[in-house]
Amino acid sequence: MTEKIDYELLNTSYKELADLVGVDNMLKIHDNFCGTQLQLPMRLYDPKAVKKMIQKENLTAEKIRKLSLKYGFSPRWFKQ
Repeated sequence: MTEKIDYELLNTSYKELADLVGVDNMLKIHDNFCGTQLQLPMRLYDPKAVKKMIQKENLTAEKIRKLSLKYGFSPRWFKQ
């Protein structure tokens, strides 16, 4: 269901998106978000949600290390 597009005429951002996720998905992103400025957080996971989740956990040093790797927060962050 790919629309016929002129790849060489695309704006640089849309070319990069097409290369990254494919033309069909680039067109979906365009249809849903064109004109919107997106700022994506550096971290994939919400710190507040992670804090809430770990409040119920018994955190050992090994568990902290695993969670740190999985969620992208430092072991020090988990200890605080």
